Amino acid sequence: MLHPGDSIPKRRRTLYIILLGALTALGPFTIDLYLPAFPVLEAEFNTTAAAIQLTLTGTMIGFGLGQLIVGPLSDKVGRRVPLLSVTALHVLASLGAAMAPTLELLSAARVVQGAGAAAGGVVAAAIVRDLFGGRRLVVMLSRLALVSGVAPVLAPLVGSTLLLVMPWRGVFVVLAVYGAVMLVCATIFLPETLPPARRHGGKGSTTVWQRYRGVLSDRVFIGVLIIGGMTFSGLFSYLSSSSFLFQLDYGFDAQQYGMLFAVNSLGVVLGVQTASRLAARFGPQWVLAWSTAVLVVAASAIIVTDQLGFGIWGTIVPLFFFMTACGFTFPCVQVLALDRHGKAAGTAQSIIGFTNFGVAGLISPLVGWIARDAGITPTTMASVMAACAVVAVLSLWFVVRPRTVERLAP
Repeated sequence: MLHPGDSIPKRRRTLYIILLGALTALGPFTIDLYLPAFPVLEAEFNTTAAAIQLTLTGTMIGFGLGQLIVGPLSDKVGRRVPLLSVTALHVLASLGAAMAPTLELLSAARVVQGAGAAAGGVVAAAIVRDLFGGRRLVVMLSRLALVSGVAPVLAPLVGSTLLLVMPWRGVFVVLAVYGAVMLVCATIFLPETLPPARRHGGKGSTTVWQRYRGVLSDRVFIGVLIIGGMTFSGLFSYLSSSSFLFQLDYGFDAQQYGMLFAVNSLGVVLGVQTASRLAARFGPQWVLAWSTAVLVVAASAIIVTDQLGFGIWGTIVPLFFFMTACGFTFPCVQVLALDRHGKAAGTAQSIIGFTNFGVAGLISPLVGWIARDAGITPTTMASVMAACAVVAVLSLWFVVRPRTVERLAP
């Protein structure tokens, strides 16, 4: 046995996948579950689309900053304490968002809510790296990447369904219940996977800054960090603007809008599941070479078809390919990053999470800013997506340099 997880029975391993996947999904669901309610919020608070988008930005920034704290802390004190305490914070913030009387208080609650959801994704990935390595790490992380990739796309479908039976405040009550269930399940079923002997806490151990410096001095890590951040930014540029584009411009109702997300989620599933097999065989860096190129082509196709007047099908068909390429990209980024930094898995994952959601939180509102006069169109949305994809391609070939990356260990 090369890694501790090799001795875990299959049934227990399946339980871990389910629980860790559900914890990973808490962050994306917290961010995206209320997207179908954007037009309702705009009307209720008598504000602009850009102001409503800022609540999404605040959530992602809180999520990113929370990960920067939780990741190194989990390397120092173990995985359970940060996971349980920060998830409890998420429950309280969700209730605060449900009762917020003004947009300002809702925005503040969303920032705290994002920070409270941070532990799930960071600690889940760190636990997987504690237990597994090499090609089995590819398989396990691909399961988490499937959740983290599908959840942002599936969440608006769930949110639109919830809006059929409850007001928008009820969505945040549902998130509070979700967080409470995860808190109980983690307390009962998840053990501590980082024993004291492996923690960076005692005398002579590395400090938080030394761990950050060690991870950030890795050229390949920096390269895949940029790729992941740009891919998430392209994805969230679509997510933050799609509610206005499809419901206001194309006349979708909340349920039709949710169904569009369900179809796109199939592309993400296809990408993640295929990528896990290809990455184990050919190397994740070569999967990224194809997936990042498809991101550029698909985003550019949306711009071209919109300018040629192809209508809604000219938008949703290349959009499906863009989402599929995102599915190929997510697990490969995590594998290349965490396989190289097993001793600082929490720190490495916190940097990935902060970059993905923090950068996406800053870039995605550009769609609303560009379209502030003429309104959101497929071209304005896809322009940001295409720019992000181009940066990802440049990072792969000039920073990561695929030919210099060694093959995965068994």
